[in-house]
Amino acid sequence: MMKRILLSAAAALVLTFSANAQKIAIVDINQVLSSLPDYKKAQDDLDKVAQKWRAEIAQQQDVIKGLYSKYQAEQVLLNESQRKQREDEIMNKEKEVREAQRVKFGSDGELFKRRQDLVKPIQDKVYGAIERFANEKGYDLILDKSSSAGLIFANPTYDKTSQVVDLVKKM
Repeated sequence: MMKRILLSAAAALVLTFSANAQKIAIVDINQVLSSLPDYKKAQDDLDKVAQKWRAEIAQQQDVIKGLYSKYQAEQVLLNESQRKQREDEIMNKEKEVREAQRVKFGSDGELFKRRQDLVKPIQDKVYGAIERFANEKGYDLILDKSSSAGLIFANPTYDKTSQVVDLVKKM
């Protein structure tokens, strides 16, 4: 009799835990994005623009190398003020090239902004589809296996951030 009661209690406990189990899925966002023609076109456009800008910067660097070579060859013939003028010219050109690189390729540069304009709407579409998929299929968590982003969808009922904030404030 005791054996039956323990077995029934164990079965009820297992059913209780399995009823509360969370559904989790894994998605490779890079694979999803690379399967979209719009994303491929946006990436190609970005690559072409970046290549063009790299070529322009390389051309400017070649000009600087030419100025420097010419300066080295003529250095012994120049007086102090002429040497200083040439050195300043070379340093200013180098500064211009570094600034051009920052403007084009920096973390808030033109390439980043173009990427935001071209790729972000596509990413938003994919994330919207993932959220819809999760809601329709009953998934609580969806993880991205292709990047360090990790969690890409979570059922808001599992977000306990406010409770942790409250706890931290009490400490």
